[in-house]
Amino acid sequence: MLYWVLKHLFAGPLVRGTFRPWVRGVENIPAKGPVILASNHLSVIDSFFMPLSIDRRVFFLAKKEYFTGTGIKGWLTAQFFKSTGMLPIDRGGGAASEASLQTGLRVLSEGKVLGIYPEGTRSPDARMFRGRTGIARMIMQADKPVTVVPVVMVDTERVLPIGAKVPRLRKVGMVFGEPLTFTRYEGMAADRFVLRSITDEIMSELHALSNQDYRDIYASSIRNKMDADSKALAAAQKP
Repeated sequence: MLYWVLKHLFAGPLVRGTFRPWVRGVENIPAKGPVILASNHLSVIDSFFMPLSIDRRVFFLAKKEYFTGTGIKGWLTAQFFKSTGMLPIDRGGGAASEASLQTGLRVLSEGKVLGIYPEGTRSPDARMFRGRTGIARMIMQADKPVTVVPVVMVDTERVLPIGAKVPRLRKVGMVFGEPLTFTRYEGMAADRFVLRSITDEIMSELHALSNQDYRDIYASSIRNKMDADSKALAAAQKP
């Protein structure tokens, strides 16, 4: 209930009136059945702009830290994320990754819409990076055929860049591409080459829809290097 109140009475009108987002291809989203919206990831606000542009409710997997804060601020943050369709997950490896997969599969088994960022993290420099195969695992392990709709967010990094606290007034856009299906790979869920092929096909569609430069490395590798360089520079500047 709170989700629809926020979307149609508060957040939706406010965002549309302030940022005037433009949308193309929303008719490519099936009206029912399990759907994955596979999107590039330029800013943390991608997860708020995208759901406001379509009729169906979108669920995202969000790091559990958003739901475990203390005090009034922590409680309000957790309630906001819950009300906007965010599902808490542990982003660690091993059992945590498996739990994340099962959470996504539960959403799809209920015939709902799941938003996924195949790159795994926000782009550090507005370029597009190599996709991770978790999205392919979900597609292949779902208990019914899943439609994948590629989504490109445009200029959201100009509104809220990494590290920024206050949004800037910029016009943003969203492009929903042609639906993709992967039933031709039925029975091949354990084949890592199939998982990579599915992931690369999705990333290729995203690249074709966007004007981003593409790098065939993981975004997390770049972000880790940037963090390490920043820490090294800070240490070198200490007296």
